[in-house]
Amino acid sequence: MYYHESSIRVRYGETDAMGVVYYGIYPLYYETGRTEMMRHLGFTYRKMEEMGIIMPVVSMNCRYLKPARYDDLLTIKTIVKDMPETRILFDYEIYNEENHLVNAGQTTLVFVDRDKGRPVRIPGFLREVLEPCFK
Repeated sequence: MYYHESSIRVRYGETDAMGVVYYGIYPLYYETGRTEMMRHLGFTYRKMEEMGIIMPVVSMNCRYLKPARYDDLLTIKTIVKDMPETRILFDYEIYNEENHLVNAGQTTLVFVDRDKGRPVRIPGFLREVLEPCFK
């Protein structure tokens, strides 16, 4: 298993009229979590795309447990539980400053050859970095 934590502060434009994070914002928080996880591993999406690999989201699940509000500092815990092959499954847990779980979700992304539009196995450079976490 591998996990990474990142933080984001709720901005006013991310809330609804009640001052609560709008439900459609959470997928953006998930993206922040996985982007920062990849950066922490030493790879950016941009670098992967330059190498001809894209990672489209093919499924997403989102559970709203407690409201997050304007100006809350949220911790996004991004987790990869299993070694990826052609797909990578990310789990997310989002906590508020009181360490209450406010949201939980999951996305599945597929490694795709950009030029051929076909799924491929996990890129070697990413496999090398992740494999020690799953032994």
